[in-house]
Amino acid sequence: MQIGVIGLGKMGFPLSLQLLDKGFDVVGVDQQSESLHKLHEQGGTTTSSLEAFVAELEKPRTIILLVPAGEATDHVLTALYPQLDEGDLIIDAGNAHYKDTLRRHEQLQSRAILFADSGTSGGISGAREGLCAMVGCDEAAKERVTTLFTEITVPGGFLHTGPVGSGHYLKMIHNGIEYGMMQSIGEGFELLEKGPFEYNYEHVAGVWNNGSVIRGWLMELMGEAFKEEDKLQSIKGEMQSSGEGQWTVEAALEYQVSAPVIALSQLMRYRSLDDDPFHGKVVAALRHQFGGHAVQSKE
Repeated sequence: MQIGVIGLGKMGFPLSLQLLDKGFDVVGVDQQSESLHKLHEQGGTTTSSLEAFVAELEKPRTIILLVPAGEATDHVLTALYPQLDEGDLIIDAGNAHYKDTLRRHEQLQSRAILFADSGTSGGISGAREGLCAMVGCDEAAKERVTTLFTEITVPGGFLHTGPVGSGHYLKMIHNGIEYGMMQSIGEGFELLEKGPFEYNYEHVAGVWNNGSVIRGWLMELMGEAFKEEDKLQSIKGEMQSSGEGQWTVEAALEYQVSAPVIALSQLMRYRSLDDDPFHGKVVAALRHQFGGHAVQSKE
């Protein structure tokens, strides 16, 4: 099966490598020549323009889109629409707002182009080794989507969530939960940092991740971060926000759902921009560990 990948960044490149490992024929396109060179070295086919990219793909085309949400996604899709044919499938695997997804689906339907939205979790390591994917699509795309995602997700890590838009909505709520979990971990370690006892935080994360109620991947990543730096000395405690937490809070307001933990975790990210709290260091380190998000270094 041939797969086109638009965007060979921190998620698109490792996903392309996984696709190659699983026997897919990968065609990639990116604005960065270095990314194209690296994929070509690994056995992928690369192109430097969308026109050449579309021409290289066999019909019906299956294309995974991994570019930043918002204007960048719209820009790529606007350039891509006129070049596609009936039955081609675009899978938006970025963190798009579900209402944008519904709008884009409506635009594509007028030309009988299939669209799917993948709420994609697992970070960079998941893209390389096996994702968790929550995918919304129409029935006409379901077989192709299932064939692809069964191969690139961990066992039990693929769910067809329903119609287009449902995948991105589910991922949005997932990320809202993630915000709350990371904030609570950050606050817990700040209580340890300011409390009356001295702890080795790598060891704390390790014991909490073995048999305790709060064990999990985030705690594992926390241990890795503290292994690199015992007090996260070089990281500034600024917790950046990529949008999904805010969208989740907006959905809570729209649908009149009480979600105080998620709402406060979003507000704490704003607060972290004003000082240098230890819980901010923890959350910044976690975001860097699982998603490759940039951290602010202390001067």
